Amino acid sequence: MPRKHNLSESHLSEKSSSENNSQKQHPTEPHPAANPLIEQFLDTIWLEKDLAENTLVSYRLDLQALNNWLVHYDHNLLSVQSIELQSFLAERVDGGYKASSSARLLSAMRRLFQYLYRERMREDDPTALLSAPKLPKRLPKDLSEKQVENLLNAPVTDQPIELRDKAMLEVLYACGLRVSELVGLTLSDVSLRQGVVRIIGKGNKERLVPLGEEAVYWLENYLEHGRPWLLNGAVSDVFFPSKRGTKMTRQTFWHRIKHYAVLAEIDAERLSPHVLRHAFATHLLNHGADLRVVQMLLGHSDLSTTQIYTHVATERLKVLHQQHHPRG
Repeated sequence: MPRKHNLSESHLSEKSSSENNSQKQHPTEPHPAANPLIEQFLDTIWLEKDLAENTLVSYRLDLQALNNWLVHYDHNLLSVQSIELQSFLAERVDGGYKASSSARLLSAMRRLFQYLYRERMREDDPTALLSAPKLPKRLPKDLSEKQVENLLNAPVTDQPIELRDKAMLEVLYACGLRVSELVGLTLSDVSLRQGVVRIIGKGNKERLVPLGEEAVYWLENYLEHGRPWLLNGAVSDVFFPSKRGTKMTRQTFWHRIKHYAVLAEIDAERLSPHVLRHAFATHLLNHGADLRVVQMLLGHSDLSTTQIYTHVATERLKVLHQQHHPRG
């Protein structure tokens, strides 16, 4: 049996922190003190589940928002009930939070309260009766092959920064990487001689993805003429450093994509951080690639995740049907 933790209300300081303030802060504002239960939970799932760093960051933000709300309304993690948690979720939705954000929040809450129940800090799981908001099945935003070509040709490659960006865009489209996977690449992950890139994806799963001749050409060009200028004599294993020689953030590269999309005259409504990943999958299917091969290249654990891309390959599927079906 798991050991029962002796954590009292006063020890956790969940309720007293609100009573010591003459004016309560708004429940969605950052709270000065992190809840030790949340930190303990995050440490545990980091060790047990091997979650991605981005997932842990999202969980921390979501659960801190929950804790702030509980403190504001004189509740705490050890005594809150389902009805209060449902009110919290309802307030989030009323405040304009998307269904996808609420679903992610509920997922974090469920894992937290399951952990508290498992560790016998609670006698129940108040999230057991909560229902997740229904998510519309969103289709990925896709670009035509001509639009992708215009986007890839937007950087001015006689400048080191834009040469780097050109190489990054080529790799994104050639390999269908997530932006987080791209900016996380190290020198040891890329083999230009073999023409492959090694990716450590979600769940710490490894996959090898072919680069293709065009991407290899621009990577060689970048390594010779762009990367040395960016590092300015510094030593780093980061494959695509920022102009300060450090690892680039996902947000920074997303801004770079938007910049080149404007130059390529691509409608902002068609953009997303994974726009080239979506184009990679869509165009492979349009040209007859097997769905399971695309699944493997994308690093999807579930084929149903990949199947959402088949909507954009309808015309190709119609042609295949006409060619191979007896009554086509």
